[in-house]
Amino acid sequence: MLGHAADTHALIWYLEDSPRLGSAARNIFDACDRQEILIYVPTICLVEMLYLQEKGRIAADLKALLDAELRSAGSRLVVANLTADVVDAMHKIPRDIVPDMPDRIIAATALHLDLPLLTRDDRIRLSGVNAVW
Repeated sequence: MLGHAADTHALIWYLEDSPRLGSAARNIFDACDRQEILIYVPTICLVEMLYLQEKGRIAADLKALLDAELRSAGSRLVVANLTADVVDAMHKIPRDIVPDMPDRIIAATALHLDLPLLTRDDRIRLSGVNAVW
């Protein structure tokens, strides 16, 4: 089955049904909703969403909405755990290009899974990760 990995902002804008979500990314999330593809959610995205929720920067129920979707039978959103292999893949993401640790973990997760990443982050795009927006 085809798949993509998702950056935190892509997940948030998908869950919010925000117009900020890029058209290609929206089409991919729509395909996931139709159960045509899988979207992998790096574990660090869950951490970032909790942090943003605690800071009041996203709706208080947004992470709970994602958690419910991840637990839902037949969900095509899948948690991609932070493993030693993902940590090893971080060496391929130049720290001078992507200095933010969560962004490096997200990019390394996509590299490790050999999947395109749904992101509009210019730094990640410059790192050589296959990015879709």
